[in-house]
Amino acid sequence: MVSAADADGVSRTWHVLDNGVEPTAGTMLCVHGNPTWSYLWRRFLTVAPAGWRVVAVDQLGMGWSERLQAPRRLEQRIDDLSALTGALDIQGPVVTVAHDWGGPISLGWALAHRDQLAGVVLANTAVHQPLGAAPPGLIRLARTAALRTAVCVGTPLFVRATTALSRPQPPEAVRGALAAPYRGANRRRSVGDFVADIPVEADHPSRTTLDAVAAGVEDLADVPTLLLWGPRDPVFSERYLRDLLARLPHADVHRYGRASHLVTEDAPETAEHVWRWVGDLGGRTADQADAVAAAPPEPTQGSPLLPWAALEARAGDPAVAVAEVVNGKSREVSFAELEHRVRLLAAGLHAVGLKAGHRVALLVPPGVDLTVAIYGCWRVGAVIVVADAGLGVAAMGRALRGAGPDLIIGVAKGLAAAAALRIPGRRVLVGSTSVPLRRALGSDFSLADLAELGLHADLPPEPAADSDGAVLFTSGATGPAKGVVYRLDQLRGQIDLITAACRITPNDRLVAAFAPFALYGPALGIGAAVPDMEVTAPGTLTARALADAVAAIDATVVFASPAALRNVRATRGGLTPPQRAALGRVRLVMSAGAPVPVSLLRAVQELMPAAEVHTPYGMTEALPVTDVSLVELEAAGPGNGVCVGRPLPGVTVRVSPLTPDGRADGELTAQPEITGEICVAAAHVKDRYDRLWATERESSRTAGWHRTGDVGHFDVAGRLWVEGRLVHVLTTADGPLTPVGVEQRVEELDEVEAAAVVGVGPAGTQQIVVVVVPAPDASAGVRRRRPRVLAEPALAASVRAVAGVSVAAVLTIEALPVDIRHASKVDRARVARWAERVLAGARVGRP
Repeated sequence: MVSAADADGVSRTWHVLDNGVEPTAGTMLCVHGNPTWSYLWRRFLTVAPAGWRVVAVDQLGMGWSERLQAPRRLEQRIDDLSALTGALDIQGPVVTVAHDWGGPISLGWALAHRDQLAGVVLANTAVHQPLGAAPPGLIRLARTAALRTAVCVGTPLFVRATTALSRPQPPEAVRGALAAPYRGANRRRSVGDFVADIPVEADHPSRTTLDAVAAGVEDLADVPTLLLWGPRDPVFSERYLRDLLARLPHADVHRYGRASHLVTEDAPETAEHVWRWVGDLGGRTADQADAVAAAPPEPTQGSPLLPWAALEARAGDPAVAVAEVVNGKSREVSFAELEHRVRLLAAGLHAVGLKAGHRVALLVPPGVDLTVAIYGCWRVGAVIVVADAGLGVAAMGRALRGAGPDLIIGVAKGLAAAAALRIPGRRVLVGSTSVPLRRALGSDFSLADLAELGLHADLPPEPAADSDGAVLFTSGATGPAKGVVYRLDQLRGQIDLITAACRITPNDRLVAAFAPFALYGPALGIGAAVPDMEVTAPGTLTARALADAVAAIDATVVFASPAALRNVRATRGGLTPPQRAALGRVRLVMSAGAPVPVSLLRAVQELMPAAEVHTPYGMTEALPVTDVSLVELEAAGPGNGVCVGRPLPGVTVRVSPLTPDGRADGELTAQPEITGEICVAAAHVKDRYDRLWATERESSRTAGWHRTGDVGHFDVAGRLWVEGRLVHVLTTADGPLTPVGVEQRVEELDEVEAAAVVGVGPAGTQQIVVVVVPAPDASAGVRRRRPRVLAEPALAASVRAVAGVSVAAVLTIEALPVDIRHASKVDRARVARWAERVLAGARVGRP
């Protein structure tokens, strides 16, 4: 316990957690909110590095500190904290860490102690409650006088409700510990007083203080800041995160997708993440100076550093730039018309307040309107946000809410989904609809309205080449979808690499049946067509639809996902002679997004006999990385994994060797036959993960390299082989085992349609389990609806005979869980959990 005199000279008794370390590196000052206490910061003390003193306070009236007889206002609490740090002789450098209403209090302290301040960490908090805007529903109810007394003071309901916000809830021991200081009504008075002190009204006694803190925060632009956020918080929702980012645009952010209000409890890794961030503070100034020195030059008109340079180069060209093909009929726009429409839209967007750096979510199917929207946004300097419905509706909503768009451009269905999914931003409608429906969708303008405005408005200056250009979301196949931020010059680098790798010339024309490439035609300077298919369901592409799109623009290049090509192969019997002839003129076919079986590539080659068939390797964070042709694959033959070829020009690939426990910590190497995490260095690799500071730090912990999360090896010919995902590596008693090679050998069996290899049991002694989807019964012509879970003895024996490793169990399943976007990436983590349940005798169910 510590005594400190308050501003009135009254001695106050505080409960403080203090590790008592000599602060040779600095002091971390942790401030809780309502109704928690210093217990919230226990992990921060446990993992504190040498030389760091950690002081976690219990605010007056809270935790185990002195109980109060009167309310304490925000201004008093800021002064109280200053008095306490004085009594504790806390000197700089200080990093403040705060949660909930501890945020404004710690920031008030920080503004009064700028000379000591080294950094600021905030978690699910706020510094501004707009007048007239409804406060969070839970707070609004709790501020009602009668309810406040009953819920916050008379009963422990408010205290207990805080932990109830988490899903799953913290363990009972943690819930009990958080509630322990508030076991009687006489110990909960300040819980109610804290709620009453939230300045919602203009004349509230604490409104002036909170407004001063909010205004002062903007003066912390030179102070490193980290924002930790639980997006499932019904109290401090993401609107408060957006407000903080508007005031602290330099802040690092990490959103913990499954966390709620008590983010440090829901995501225990926050403590280690914060200390890593603190450890990086020393090199930040030098890093920022290096970044400024390395910044690309400001672009001039038509700069080749910008993605639309090729489109501007063809302004006035009557050739087809974009075509949508539906039922054999094509809707087309020329390069001249496209460039004109892009300029009008950019001017119109600028006229209604869209600025460089603003984010625009695009809920428009691939085609003419999406292309105009993308390039119009880029021309303004806005950042496009692309999270396609291939993520699944719920995951797409989480992704877009996390990106925090300022504007949404969408078709009516897309805007309706945005409303249902609570995605923020003004609305722009694509297409025409009735006035009542347009109002119901919340649309202020249509795309046509903005083009009309653009006729009488000026274009803004071109953005800098190093400006953010896009947030593209990963497929979510191995965890929550991650936003990947690209700068405009990195997008241009990607386009240039594709141009060189595919030997693209102005005489080429592209059919894009793979969503990421549907927008690249104008950037490549070639015409592009989108076939008649559901872009979020690649398996809907038929051979006839592909042929119609090829014929519509006399395409020479086709890019399609493996799932799309599988259905093209399955439906090729319906092709007419003219359609076959159109496909016969294609010179290049590319397929990416997931491993492509050689058998499928051979079938594509038969369908398009004049084409080179290639399968580039890459990921949302870096595409393409390597490339391999069907001819090269056949020459390479079978191996341990999927052969993805050699790195493209300008791309360097290495592997970080696996340790015996399955981690990738070895020195980067290109030596053959060494399995490790695949690492990539290239100009077109992503800038960063969006609002995922810890994820970005981990992926780029080797300076200059992106750690892909894939594992693989080089062969003696310099070809890269992908063996699976790092998170799917099995850690057996014999060492780490990658899954893909075993799966490939098992899938060679006639009686197996698909396989997944997973580990069951404790890390380091995991047992190998093979889960297979039986092939259709040849005698019956169909697969049984529900195969028995334990494989038939004959099938199990066949699997063990070819696996090449000791297999503990062989299980069967009707279908393996795969991602929605590619319909081919197996979620082995789900399969492993299912297999563990099955082998433990639990109810079988589905993965």
